[in-house]
Amino acid sequence: MATDTMVMVSHRAGRLGRSPWARRALSLIGVLAVWQLIVWANEAVGFMNPALLPTPAGVVRGASEQVAEGILYLDVLYSLYRVVLGFLLGAAVAVVLGCSAGSVRLIEDFLDPPLEMLRPIPPLAWLPLFIFWFGIGEPSKIYFTAFVAFFPVYVNTIEGVKFTDPLLRRAALSLGATSGQMFRLVTLQAALPQIITGLRLGFGMAFLALVATELIASNAGLGYRIMESRNYFKVDWMVFGALMIGLIGFTIGSLIRAGEARLLRWRPRDEK
Repeated sequence: MATDTMVMVSHRAGRLGRSPWARRALSLIGVLAVWQLIVWANEAVGFMNPALLPTPAGVVRGASEQVAEGILYLDVLYSLYRVVLGFLLGAAVAVVLGCSAGSVRLIEDFLDPPLEMLRPIPPLAWLPLFIFWFGIGEPSKIYFTAFVAFFPVYVNTIEGVKFTDPLLRRAALSLGATSGQMFRLVTLQAALPQIITGLRLGFGMAFLALVATELIASNAGLGYRIMESRNYFKVDWMVFGALMIGLIGFTIGSLIRAGEARLLRWRPRDEK
């Protein structure tokens, strides 16, 4: 009987270990455990002011305070509105220009020099100019977010379109494909993995840009709340704001990956 029980437990543990969701949940639990251990070690050794290192439970209390005051939902909605709108704007322009430049050498020759000059400039160097040009309201935040998200998407799109496998092109031509069919059914499909990679990178950059704008010129949003919490020395609120940004980024990134898996069902995947 005891042997049967041990075999059953071992079997369930094996299934749990093979589940990607279980492994991901265990990784998050491990991070929380390490965080708590660091807090306890700090209390014992005193290598940092304890007020600067809140516990996971303290961050949860800070979150409940924001919920009770009714500011968390407003901050999340403002940040989501800005980052999603800015990202969609920047990504749409980047995909259109990237596909055009990747397909037509003349367009690439006109676009490449100015964009390659702008791309290495740190995005935050442009933020004061965007505030001067568009004010401290919503347009400056959305346009700056779009500007920062544009470059990763554009670079990946143009590379994916330019370097489509020539064998695929020849096969489509031999079957009588028109130029429109060639682009839609061959070039775009072959470039999709790299375009989606650019979208994932671009969204991460978009959130970076958004938080920068909210830290400097805003009266609502997660970035603004982190800065306000710093002024009032609410470290638990600051940590919670950062974690909320990470949670939103992880959620939207997961949605993009789900869309990638659906759009790229033809791509072989390694089972691990």
